[in-house]
Amino acid sequence: MITELMYEYIVGFYRNPAPPVEKVHQLIQTLLDRQLGIQFVAEDDGRPVGFATLFFTFSTMKADKIAVMNDLFVQEPYRDTEWESELFMACKNYCLEQGFANMTWITSIHNTRAQSFFHRMDAIQGKEWVHFSIR
Repeated sequence: MITELMYEYIVGFYRNPAPPVEKVHQLIQTLLDRQLGIQFVAEDDGRPVGFATLFFTFSTMKADKIAVMNDLFVQEPYRDTEWESELFMACKNYCLEQGFANMTWITSIHNTRAQSFFHRMDAIQGKEWVHFSIR
């Protein structure tokens, strides 16, 4: 089930507190509605092994819609395999087919494995913007 995989990502991989299951289910439903975003799931023999999430927004600089790949997660045995590449390509192709100006994302500065993967996927690493957040 995708819920367990999302908790593995949130709590296990990123070591964040577990959000209430109701909120996770609400997010999944929002993504199923495809109004604010979409989620792709990789399965091996019908069992979810990874997911990628796109959220839709706009760029003033491009005066166009863009997609933010908020998550790209596959379980450890599936990293650097076709499952990971296919999830990324599903996001990229969706953005092309739907006419998004671009797909953007961030990853942890310490996640060098993910950075290597993104370089292999011909992604361009940003150098012009500094990321901030606030609680």
